[in-house]
Amino acid sequence: MEKLVLIDGNSLSFRAFFALPLLTNKAGVYTNAIYGFTMILDKIIKEENPTHFMVAFDAGKTTFRNNLYSEYKGGREKTPDELRSQLPYIRQLVESYHIKHYELENYEADDIIGTLSKQADEQNLKTIIITGDRDLTQLASDNVTIYYTKKGVTDIDHYTPEFIAEKYDGLVPNQIIDMKGLMGDKSDNIPGVPGIGEKTAIKLLKQFETVEGVYDNIDELKKSKMKDKLIENEADAKMSKVLATIDRESPIEVSIDDLKLNEFDDADKIKLFKTLEFKQLLDQMDASNEGTDDRVIEYQDNLDGFDFENTKEASIHFETNEINYLKADVLGFAIHSQDKVYVITLDEFKENKALHAWLENEQVKFSAYDVKKTIILCNRMGIQIKGVAFDTMLASYILDASKTIDDVYSVVSEFGIFYVPNDESIYGKGKKLHVPERSILFEAIAKKVTAIAETKEKMIALLKEKEQLALHDDLELPLATVLAEMETIGITVDKSTLVEMQENLKVRLDKLIEQIHNHAGSEFNINSPKQLGVILFEDLKLPIIKKTKTGYSTAVDVLEQLRNEHPIIEDILVYRQLSKLQSTYIEGLQKMITPEGKIHTRFNQTLAQTGRLSSVDPNLQNIPIRLEEGRKIRKAFKPSKEDHVIFAADYSQIELRVLADITGDEHMKEAFTANEDIHTKTAMRVFNVNKDEVTSNMRRQAKAVNFGIVYGISDYGLSQSLSITRKEAKKFIGDYLDSFPKVKEYMDTIVQDAKQKGYVETLLHRRRYTPDITNRNFNLRSFAERTAMNTPIQGSAADIIKLAMVQFREKMKNKDFKARLLLQVHDELIFEVPNDEIESFKPFVEEIMNHALELSVPLSVESSYGETWYDAK
Repeated sequence: MEKLVLIDGNSLSFRAFFALPLLTNKAGVYTNAIYGFTMILDKIIKEENPTHFMVAFDAGKTTFRNNLYSEYKGGREKTPDELRSQLPYIRQLVESYHIKHYELENYEADDIIGTLSKQADEQNLKTIIITGDRDLTQLASDNVTIYYTKKGVTDIDHYTPEFIAEKYDGLVPNQIIDMKGLMGDKSDNIPGVPGIGEKTAIKLLKQFETVEGVYDNIDELKKSKMKDKLIENEADAKMSKVLATIDRESPIEVSIDDLKLNEFDDADKIKLFKTLEFKQLLDQMDASNEGTDDRVIEYQDNLDGFDFENTKEASIHFETNEINYLKADVLGFAIHSQDKVYVITLDEFKENKALHAWLENEQVKFSAYDVKKTIILCNRMGIQIKGVAFDTMLASYILDASKTIDDVYSVVSEFGIFYVPNDESIYGKGKKLHVPERSILFEAIAKKVTAIAETKEKMIALLKEKEQLALHDDLELPLATVLAEMETIGITVDKSTLVEMQENLKVRLDKLIEQIHNHAGSEFNINSPKQLGVILFEDLKLPIIKKTKTGYSTAVDVLEQLRNEHPIIEDILVYRQLSKLQSTYIEGLQKMITPEGKIHTRFNQTLAQTGRLSSVDPNLQNIPIRLEEGRKIRKAFKPSKEDHVIFAADYSQIELRVLADITGDEHMKEAFTANEDIHTKTAMRVFNVNKDEVTSNMRRQAKAVNFGIVYGISDYGLSQSLSITRKEAKKFIGDYLDSFPKVKEYMDTIVQDAKQKGYVETLLHRRRYTPDITNRNFNLRSFAERTAMNTPIQGSAADIIKLAMVQFREKMKNKDFKARLLLQVHDELIFEVPNDEIESFKPFVEEIMNHALELSVPLSVESSYGETWYDAK
């Protein structure tokens, strides 16, 4: 049976927006309305199975009704920017479902829906209208049902003629407009007749049927205030009826036939869901329907007949049972070569010596997804793979770092390949997590290795087009080898040091708990926000700053504002810091120490959009060092041998040096070239004082704005950082930009470039796309502008330290040093160095780092060493 669904796009967008909490993806795009709208589309398609579908939108703020009554809808609040910014995505969402959307200048979505529903009714086509606006209930008929969303997006009333008669005491759908004429509608600013509400309007319509009927028979009404009001407001009542009447003859250029739903693949939908980071919706999609391509990949489950001697190019893939490949079990190994696919078990892999020799042959060029993982898994089996030449995961990241990379499917689907299942569809999740039977597993592995092979040339072509092939070949790919070595080596951690710290910190925490309970006058669970809220705001009567659905807010920003109100606040803030330090780091790190006494972190090469590395399992880049207790954690990190030290080499002010180079500002360049203190130099220029007149506070403020400029700080952010007013902060930033005119010129130019190109680049052509740079939403546009300003600086700094790591490995091949690179932490490299190499290793490393990339200003490295990581700083 044919069925038409018509959706009131603006109305449903509002409902979805206010039904869900504000959500954003990692690019800062608000997504809650889009997500709610998606839920509605999926629900309707699944439950109603429509054959025809359309979403109607309002074309603008004014319609023909405003010509009749200028105040029509005049009382409505402005659409929140957070919702307005989502409307283009909602249109894109509709398109991804291959559903037609339509809008008509000078008309409302209601008129489009009214016109189409009339046509459908005349054709006896079953029609469903979905809206959050009761105006559309006037369209109900035997063939037309209005699904009215009462609350949120799932609580729905079905308005049929029968439902309307029951709800409005016998009225028929067309009398809804007469009811609105009499009682008006506050939401649309339709005046109606003052003093007449729904009950009175229904009573009048039951007696006289229409607004016109009421006035034709006005003399039959007894003298009353109501009668006086009706007479006095006759013109408004009749105008209100016209305003409330949906135009069912609007001049639309779309027909019922244009709205037919056809079969389509989910490619566009999947791509959009990934951009918006709708992971749950992606997970819910049936893997077999993630595209139209259900291709069967033929594979051989052994290596019989494989020509190791003459095969010089292939794609390979290791399948593991978990994401942490440092300890994961290998479930299978696959090769794709010359359109043939081979999949074998781990045991077969271990026994095949010809395969091992082939993998170690540097003349053979391999492609893989996650080269670092591939290298490490080979290493675990005693194989030194050398010829890895392409990484689809790294290539995907270079091409667009904003995309979420979870598995092979998440990468290859961007290139139109949909036969690869995502990992969750293979293994399940949570309690349903399992390794499937061999045939299912091997088929999935075969598809993955085939997709890796198929996407390679497409990716290379794109990398060339964007001048990014060198970024892959000369930086990220060799860096993967460096990181693999670092992860394999690990870093020695003395558990006894952490245990001692844990015991000492427990004593301090116990004392803090006692102090807090004394301040409160009773014992309570400090870790319970609810109990803490009662103590602070009911028992101690502190000013209430913010409330949540569950009670009083005790978030850090709230406590910061209460710091001077009561001594309990300072103790709570310290307790929280130390408690997290204890559980997350001091206790958490102990659990990660291997029997050999080491911690092996993994470096994520494809996460940060700026190109920076991150560290996981555990995160060694994020050990808090602002607190002395946090810094002391580094005392547990030691060299693996007694006659070695921990050696740290740290770039000094690298981002400011990159800023000087990119902007070409003479004053900044002069300071770095002359090896002057840039913060003092900045203070001199901003405050217009001599060097000996620069106070420590002036330098502190100059330092804050120097680094603030790099990170796109706002006047608000600077005011918070320096505890000054926003007006003072704004003036400070203005004075700074006046003092460094080339910086101001750069900031303006880079934003304009981003608007024209849609992206910005680092010195090595790493791109970051800025889709919201022209967004009408101020917050989104401002974030995109700050991104455009700071990404070339931060990204170039990240590229430089990566270059240094790659060059270090290359130059070590010609040296006899026993030193080893262990960690990278932001702008710092951590090594383990024998005592007798320190004097020669220090200039060797500093020379590499200082000249990793030649800038117009010198790079500077500060190095130090000690018995522990703590002592090396």
